Amino acid sequence: MISQTAEYALRAMVFLAENPDAAHPVPRIAEHTQVPAGYLSKVLQALARAGLVSSQRGLGGGFRLSRTVAEISLLDVVNSVSPIQRITCCPLGLAHHTERLCALHHRLDEAIGLFETSFRDTRLSDLLAGNPGQTFRLAE
Repeated sequence: MISQTAEYALRAMVFLAENPDAAHPVPRIAEHTQVPAGYLSKVLQALARAGLVSSQRGLGGGFRLSRTVAEISLLDVVNSVSPIQRITCCPLGLAHHTERLCALHHRLDEAIGLFETSFRDTRLSDLLAGNPGQTFRLAE
């Protein structure tokens, strides 16, 4: 339902949410989230352009969240790297489907809408609260 890029972005954001006390360099985030560092760098830049993370140069530099975990929805993250596409017209370009979607595409768009609503309503803080194992927390 989401792209691999969106999955990588979500992993990085959960890592940053679970480790808020410092900025983290790309190699550290990549190691803990199992995302290729070169690709992760591009993903983090997209998240920075969207205002979800900030970068800090130099010694002790890296990435950290720009907002609180309660302010960032999963939809914010996904749409910053790979926006969800709703079905507004016939993907097949059929002339007799121009007025409204056929039953199949209408149902598919409804499912995308439910997914979109779920991700809009889920905050990073919800993931942290529901994750007693803390997926990416660094050892203290």
